[in-house]
Amino acid sequence: MNTQNVAVVGVGMTRFGKHQDTSLKTLGGEAIQIALADAGLESGDINAAFVANAMAGITTGQVSIVGQTILEANGFHSLPVFNIDNACAGSSSALHLAIQYIRSGAADTVLVLGAEKLICADRTKAYLALNGAADIDFVAASGIDTSKASVFVSAVYPGRLNAYHEKYGLDKHTLAQIAVKNRSHAAHNPLAQFTALLTVDDVLNSRQIVGPITALMCAPIGDGASAVIVTRESLVQKNQRPVWIRGSSIMMASRSGTISSIAQAAAKAYSEANITPASIHVAEVHDSISFNELLAYEELGLCEPGLGASLVKEGATTLGGHIPVNPSGGLESRGHPVAATGTAQIYELVSQLRGEAGPRQVKGAKVAVAENAGGFTGTDTAAIAITVLEA
Repeated sequence: MNTQNVAVVGVGMTRFGKHQDTSLKTLGGEAIQIALADAGLESGDINAAFVANAMAGITTGQVSIVGQTILEANGFHSLPVFNIDNACAGSSSALHLAIQYIRSGAADTVLVLGAEKLICADRTKAYLALNGAADIDFVAASGIDTSKASVFVSAVYPGRLNAYHEKYGLDKHTLAQIAVKNRSHAAHNPLAQFTALLTVDDVLNSRQIVGPITALMCAPIGDGASAVIVTRESLVQKNQRPVWIRGSSIMMASRSGTISSIAQAAAKAYSEANITPASIHVAEVHDSISFNELLAYEELGLCEPGLGASLVKEGATTLGGHIPVNPSGGLESRGHPVAATGTAQIYELVSQLRGEAGPRQVKGAKVAVAENAGGFTGTDTAAIAITVLEA
């Protein structure tokens, strides 16, 4: 495998939230311009672009050429553009492909963009789009009204949560503590969708979705864009602040009954990066609900199976703990504009590894991991992306 060094030299991100009257072109353009300025580059320095979007076909009506429409509106022309849809893991998948594109010699410097519009006048469109990221036969069999509820929160996650509870036990207060922790981190993130502090009671008393899952344990619907610029090692400039991509793994659902798909993808990325979980100083994980963050602790090897709740109780995953998770606020508080989430995780981790995260800075962070997952095949997560970064 070609493991030629690839560096992140620029990152940019909009604030996530409700931007009903702001177009994908405007959101994407804002993130791109911030990333270019961060890298000290101009549009003409970009050799190719990988653009992730998952929901615009339903929420805006734009299909097939989302990337080209955004880029042309923002001064780009005459470069190869690849449109990527891989559910919530879209922009992480786009980053993976950009890395391979550079390593193959096809380009020197590549733009990766995730942009999403979920807020629109007809809210049912957002649910229809989100539910389309699950196998439609599974959705039909679930009996969920796809115009009013998420099949993931209503039918996928409860089964996983119940299976975990039967094996290890799980207190709803632990799930609430994760949401509270993430909101406390988001309070220091000016780009987060929600920043008002929460209490455990606030979370537990919010609208019940199903079982122990309440509304404040779930990622919100929102809009936003995030961008990453990557280049080969020989082209890193003296004025840039590179962060190195050491491992990148993409995987679909696995048939293995002994190890989860996320754990398998993580093992592959760790092997490429030549690290162990003990090497990791900070992580961004896919907390579409609080329980998924707890599960990620175990699947990423941050603790042994069944001990995720112990990390929460010890404060280990809170800023100041020994392995802070989701210093950005995570999907629950930073927000989750589906295809923009993966590169938003990279934005946060690059900021952390540069020592530029301000009041949410993880002291001494040198190695970071991002776990981004999305979609459902009917048996398991459809798309999993693991990225290892090093200062």
